[in-house]
Amino acid sequence: MTTVHGPTVGRRRLRSALRRARDAAGLTQEQVAAAMDWSLSKLIRIEAGSVSISTNDVKALLGHYEMTDRQQIDELVELARVSRRRTWWSQYRDTLPSAYASYIGLETEASGLSFFQSSGIPGLLQTETYARAAVTAASTTVAATIDEAEIEVRHAIRMRRQQEVLDRPDRPDIDVVLDEAALHRQTGGPATLREQLRHLVTVGRMPRVTIQVLPFTAGDYAPQGPFVILHFPDQDDADVVYLEGVLAQDVLDRPTDVTAYRQTFERLREMSLGREASLDKIATVAGQLG
Repeated sequence: MTTVHGPTVGRRRLRSALRRARDAAGLTQEQVAAAMDWSLSKLIRIEAGSVSISTNDVKALLGHYEMTDRQQIDELVELARVSRRRTWWSQYRDTLPSAYASYIGLETEASGLSFFQSSGIPGLLQTETYARAAVTAASTTVAATIDEAEIEVRHAIRMRRQQEVLDRPDRPDIDVVLDEAALHRQTGGPATLREQLRHLVTVGRMPRVTIQVLPFTAGDYAPQGPFVILHFPDQDDADVVYLEGVLAQDVLDRPTDVTAYRQTFERLREMSLGREASLDKIATVAGQLG
């Protein structure tokens, strides 16, 4: 097991290890919860990675599983310690959907990000003006009222995400497929979109960034909402998929689900223009906006 640098991947790796340890001990969740004097829901949340677990609880749990490998025990205790570290987004945890908070952590630690966008620009690549317009527009589509203060918080989080991911010395590989419709959706108005498209051309020429446009001429494809596939540097950390909708977000890590999205992304990329042709297309659309 390799060193884990961030709490989100640490918690994810720990939950998998704890599930394997319970399975190896031949115990059910109900049996373990009863033996530890925990509620069943607590153990379920721990094994789902939705809550952290203290180092003392990890030691007690591994003792109950009769684990004797000292190195493995120390590694799992360290994972528990890492997973409880505070992060920059911890201050927003009470207001962020749990799946979105998990995504921020995974994004921060990812070695590769593959985006598909059917109608907008990925948050990591948005200009400040476009991001504010996008967040404001999104706030009008949900049932719950989102006030100006909440819009400012969401905008600030988006800008901080860019700083944390794009300014990393080990910035992840970023592959983006944009439906051509996203180049014409005038979020914030023509001037805002023009600035955004010119920014895309600049970013698209950066090392480790590839932006491709799925043109209108590519023909029909199965309707797809936006999704992100996240890749990690360690083979112990499998890819995950993040889905974001109007009313819900979700992080998928079941191998069959991830494989389906990975295959879908590859098909969309094959249907898209090449890197240089895509950047030329984006620049042309920006020029048509004045």
